[in-house]
Amino acid sequence: MALLVYVLCLVTATACSVVLFAASRRRETPLLWWSSMCFAGLAVNDALVLLDLYVVPDVDLLMARRVVGFLAVLLMLVGLIFHNKEPST
Repeated sequence: MALLVYVLCLVTATACSVVLFAASRRRETPLLWWSSMCFAGLAVNDALVLLDLYVVPDVDLLMARRVVGFLAVLLMLVGLIFHNKEPST
């Protein structure tokens, strides 16, 4: 059951990243791009969770998971703080 939840989290984060990236290409809004990069990082984090727990359980990937998750959230913060501009109409 836990495997299903991890896979669904990976699929959801990947889908969010793709949809946000497509929207950022249409509207050229910086915040959409930063959000898509954040969700791409979260998708990588979810993939690392699957690798860590099910594919190679004897290898500890906890630090890599934490670093990738931190960088993903940091991307969102950078976008929110420094690049939150409304597009000119």
